[in-house]
Amino acid sequence: MASSAEPAAPLDRSSGDPLHAQVAQALRRDIRGHQWAPGTMLPSEAALCRQFGVARSVVRQALAALVAEGLIRRDPGRAPTVAPPLEHRRMVQRSTGLFEQFAHTGTALLTRVLRCEPAAPPPEVAAFFGSGDTLLLERLRRVDDEPLAFVRTWLPRARLPGLCADHLQDTSLHRTLAQGFGLHPGRGRNRIRAVGADAVLAGALQVPAGSPLLMLEGQGFDQYGQPLEWFTTWHRAEKLVFDVDVSPAGEQIHAALPDAVPGGPAAAAQPAGSLESVEAALDAALEAVRRLRRGAPGA
Repeated sequence: MASSAEPAAPLDRSSGDPLHAQVAQALRRDIRGHQWAPGTMLPSEAALCRQFGVARSVVRQALAALVAEGLIRRDPGRAPTVAPPLEHRRMVQRSTGLFEQFAHTGTALLTRVLRCEPAAPPPEVAAFFGSGDTLLLERLRRVDDEPLAFVRTWLPRARLPGLCADHLQDTSLHRTLAQGFGLHPGRGRNRIRAVGADAVLAGALQVPAGSPLLMLEGQGFDQYGQPLEWFTTWHRAEKLVFDVDVSPAGEQIHAALPDAVPGGPAAAAQPAGSLESVEAALDAALEAVRRLRRGAPGA
């Protein structure tokens, strides 16, 4: 299917930007704004020349730039078409963050810090840290100048003196914690949900309100077993795929007891799936039964 879209805005010939860059930007806006679906055939070079009032060499330079970015495909003997969206991948069972995982694949992940300041956490976050003295960190992660993920992280303020936004621009939080404070991510637990983008997330990620997002939420401990981070990351669902390694050797027993059970936090302090955690969970359960029997009438 061919596109008949007109340029979003006329070219500014008084601008210092080259004409081919302006043509590429106009086409880029239409593609990223979903005005042209994947597989849509772009107008011919002649039609683009007429639309923008430029020479064919200018149009060819613009199209070459979009091919290099992976936004369009140009197969021999065929008109250029809008390329399928590039999917990035994340291993959700690893403690390494998005920045480190992308670095291993050679993908440059840019980070803009939106907030890094003391803030009162929600009750569940305060319970996790055992304190309300926390830092709120909000970041926008981008790839190729396009938003990919919005990250909200709670950190223990007392353990990170001097941490500020300047330390976290275009870098890894985990690397900063390791190099600056000697804290390394250890065990944790992640959860995945599909959610709709509210107004704030839609604006940050440049998607329509209500668009589907993949939300990854987790709590992580450091190498000493102390609470290190509570994070929630909202990913653009069309841009990222979650991968999970599955093998019999990797399967573990995860003993879970309600928070109200005495000894629950002590049991949670052991690595999930270890014999120690199972033993601690059983001890806690037995102690809970003893307490119930002592308090029950006729026991």
